[in-house]
Amino acid sequence: MRLIDGKLVAKAIREEIKQKVAEAYELYGKRFSLTVIIAGEDSASQIYVRNKGKACEEVGIISDTVVLPESVSQEEIEKIVTEKVKDENVDGILVQLPLPRHLDEKRILKLIPPEKDVDGFSDSNVGRLTLFSDDALYSCTPHGIIKLLEYYDIPLKGKHAVVIGRSNIVGKPMALMLLKNDCTVTICHSKTENLAEITRTADILVCAVGKKGFVTADMVKDGAVVIDAGINRVDGKIYGDVDFDEVNQKASYITPVPGGVGPMTITMLLYNTYLAGIRKVNK
Repeated sequence: MRLIDGKLVAKAIREEIKQKVAEAYELYGKRFSLTVIIAGEDSASQIYVRNKGKACEEVGIISDTVVLPESVSQEEIEKIVTEKVKDENVDGILVQLPLPRHLDEKRILKLIPPEKDVDGFSDSNVGRLTLFSDDALYSCTPHGIIKLLEYYDIPLKGKHAVVIGRSNIVGKPMALMLLKNDCTVTICHSKTENLAEITRTADILVCAVGKKGFVTADMVKDGAVVIDAGINRVDGKIYGDVDFDEVNQKASYITPVPGGVGPMTITMLLYNTYLAGIRKVNK
């Protein structure tokens, strides 16, 4: 078994981004900028947003965080998003999810044009991914997983990849990115019958269901690559979706939680912000 070190890969990619950001400033006098909009008191979201700000500073990207109260109205948040969309100095816009329940999340996200949608959630960016277009800004977590597989030279072409989970944020785009890389892909979910029989056929197994220890050793074939995209907080600790102690005895490669997929998500957000900015410069 070989551990896939997300911190190591994230550090290497961030160094590349930092260099590219510096080169863009040298050539064009351009500083790239990310605006994050957060509403409410969700503690996990607040920590995540602070980490995004620190990561931006680390690579030379300007970070602006708009903090809104839990009671913010639909009209107020839509007005702020629209202002940021019109601001030529803003290259990327991210609305931190989840939003307070009274807000219409879909309406708000639709206000962000695809060229500033650094989360990769817009209908347009998802559609471009479906067409395997290189013009898309890809969803950060699955894109980060692809970068991990590339860094460790794990072959994808012709391999059977099984994705457990069909969310719009991880599962669906993950399946499309694996398909784009010439994998044969199976998507499993809560209604899948005989799940373990399917997962045992996977050369590459990606789990993103949000259940601690969901994937056990009997669900994994010998020598499989196991990617754990789960984050489960239990009694103040973070656990993945994979029973690591059992599964690492069978996997050829495996990501730990924490320290595997997690560091790549913000890293790919930085990459998307750079990409959005440099595309605007080169128009």
